[in-house]
Amino acid sequence: MKFVPGLLAIVLSTGALAVHAAGPLEKTECIAPAKPGGGFDLTCKLVQSALTDGKFIADPMRVTYMPGGIGAVAYNTVIAQRPDSANAIIAFSGGSLLNLAQGKFGRYTENDVRWLSAIGTDYGAVVVAENSPFKSLKDVMAAMKADPTKVVLGAGGTVGSQDWMKAALTARAGGVNPKSMRYVAFEGGGEALTALQGGHIHVFTGDAAEAQQQIKAGAKVRLLAVMHSKRLTGDMAGIPTAAEQGFDVEWPIIRGFYLGPKVSEADYKVWADTFNRMMATPAFNALRTERGLFPLAMTGAELDAYVKKQVAGYRKLADEFGLATTPAK
Repeated sequence: MKFVPGLLAIVLSTGALAVHAAGPLEKTECIAPAKPGGGFDLTCKLVQSALTDGKFIADPMRVTYMPGGIGAVAYNTVIAQRPDSANAIIAFSGGSLLNLAQGKFGRYTENDVRWLSAIGTDYGAVVVAENSPFKSLKDVMAAMKADPTKVVLGAGGTVGSQDWMKAALTARAGGVNPKSMRYVAFEGGGEALTALQGGHIHVFTGDAAEAQQQIKAGAKVRLLAVMHSKRLTGDMAGIPTAAEQGFDVEWPIIRGFYLGPKVSEADYKVWADTFNRMMATPAFNALRTERGLFPLAMTGAELDAYVKKQVAGYRKLADEFGLATTPAK
């Protein structure tokens, strides 16, 4: 082959011989571990908008759905099949951490992924139909103490789920044995709210922001209490906490993301730095508020410590209620 002077320089300058490896912020993907429309979808779409609109990524983030086990299918798939996918972030919630604590994610524990960022939080709530005779959480607990079989609670998730746990903690705080409460499990919060309005259940132990969003959409329900140490702000400033009414129950519902276990330290740092910059913007704050979430921003080591503390606490709580748990590796 005859060498043409200057050809090599031209080829290199045009990048014709260069092989470009996609960086972590290119061709990005957010995996929502559920069907469209739920909290994981909300979490992904919030970040999709914030990253794209804020010009933190060049191309719009793709949202894909991987339902199953409140995050279990996605968790197992990412660890086993896509451990080094640096451009894929996966949504998680407090429910995911509770299931991890109970061994519902199979052989994997909280130590098997790289916890990236918390972007916001919701809080548990006690909700009744608009025409319910219960006007306060005290009314609910008085009725349950008188005869727990006559108060039907319901929410999304079976025994051991976070919605069941909210009901159990509330009952226990009111001096009622959780084993005696009547609880109906639904596929999700939407179904439970429909049943509440139809009179099929009397009390829904769901999420404050979720219920408030449904009220704005026309749902005929009322919030009796929020499970937080202090009153929420904005539209929910008038709703008393459970503690104010004599029941010491707190239930934060973190929402955030993790990465595969083999994502490099350099790529992990790119994501963490990007999230820190994104969450510091007024635009992100507006998007988060619009979607009904409350401030909670953590990345890196701070989030890792928080997650592991939460899972340890959930293991202890599950033990107290006689639920199966899996020890951390």
